[in-house]
Amino acid sequence: MGGIARNYVVIGLAVLFFCTLFTSATNVPKVLCYYDGEASLKSDALAGKVTLSDVGPALAYCTHLVYGYVGIDATTYRLKALNEALDLDSGKGQFRVATGLKYRFPGLKVFLSVGAYYDLAAQENSASAKYLTLLESSESRAAFIDSTRKLLKEYGFDGLDLAWQFPQSKPKGNADTVLDSKATEHREQFITLVRDLLTAFDHDKLELGYTQLPHVNETVFLDIPKLNNLHLQYISINAFDQQIPQRNPNEADYLAPLYEPQGRVPGKNIEASVYAWTKQGTAPTKIVVGIPTYGRGWKLVKESGTAGVPPVRADGPSPIKSYSTYAGYYSYGEVCSLLATGTSTNPMHKVHDPRFGPYAFRVADGKEENGIWLTYEDAESATNKARYVKEAGLGGIAVNDLADDDYMGRCSIETFSITLAVGRTLSN
Repeated sequence: MGGIARNYVVIGLAVLFFCTLFTSATNVPKVLCYYDGEASLKSDALAGKVTLSDVGPALAYCTHLVYGYVGIDATTYRLKALNEALDLDSGKGQFRVATGLKYRFPGLKVFLSVGAYYDLAAQENSASAKYLTLLESSESRAAFIDSTRKLLKEYGFDGLDLAWQFPQSKPKGNADTVLDSKATEHREQFITLVRDLLTAFDHDKLELGYTQLPHVNETVFLDIPKLNNLHLQYISINAFDQQIPQRNPNEADYLAPLYEPQGRVPGKNIEASVYAWTKQGTAPTKIVVGIPTYGRGWKLVKESGTAGVPPVRADGPSPIKSYSTYAGYYSYGEVCSLLATGTSTNPMHKVHDPRFGPYAFRVADGKEENGIWLTYEDAESATNKARYVKEAGLGGIAVNDLADDDYMGRCSIETFSITLAVGRTLSN
């Protein structure tokens, strides 16, 4: 072989080697770790206080820290801190603390999340109204984009997580209700917003991801084929909370089933949620599966029976208190404490199905008190979902959120056991 030909072979092999390295690096599963900054304001650890300095054991397994939450000014449509005294430099500067974690954890990206279910002022009637109105005007979109770019740059964030507030689909039995009379226009305007954000972000090498909130109907509000053509870093699907006590007070059911339980409304499970995107051409490696780090509880009554197999007749949220302000909502650490309660004659019964997840229940007593049906995520079910993600070639897992994981080690000898289970499974 001549010298020139030999050089071409060497160059070709080198190019192939570096392309392989690049492909492998870009396909590393993501672990998006959401953190609600308000958790740092609780009175103490027993009341749910978790600060950014506490989450180090979990961040060692996270590729992204997604700090939440910011909102939108209903008058100017500019991005705004929901708690300036906590987040801005004029206050406690927690934005700066969050992005500063990149020095402690090299390779960690820190995103800022806008929306979710937090951006609702006392005088606002609908969480989604201003998000829809913003889409309708080029001026309001420009104001949002400009303010977002400036805030991300000022505090050193790597990107933005769009947890956009579209109207939520109705509970079972109200499927015919019109969600949005201008859904077609809003769908196109959302694509315009995403495209313009990406253009504005490109100069500063900022990144953009999208989080689909529970109960947001992608067939109504999202043009998935067009989103596929845009350079979003991820599509995070919050495939949980399809059944919660506030929306389904009379029927307790699984929090985040991996597959579809028999006899349920189609689509309310992880496999179906993923398929809703992939069937329209979304690359599996773009899809991140969101999982919870908490449980939901319903109150059991006499009509609930004693079997506990869901769906179960119930009477609203469970009356057992937690440190949360949401009735029937328990962090994973609180779930583990509840599992240890009960008496020899009326204990908590725990059931685990790898297809649908764990649940536990205690039947109501003769006075119809102390009955609870509890659905939750634990380290075992999170591991099952991480394995599913790996086998399906998906983009990763989103942990929602670190402040509800077992930060005190109540469930095992390790803290943040759900996050650790996800990170270890995806990295092996």
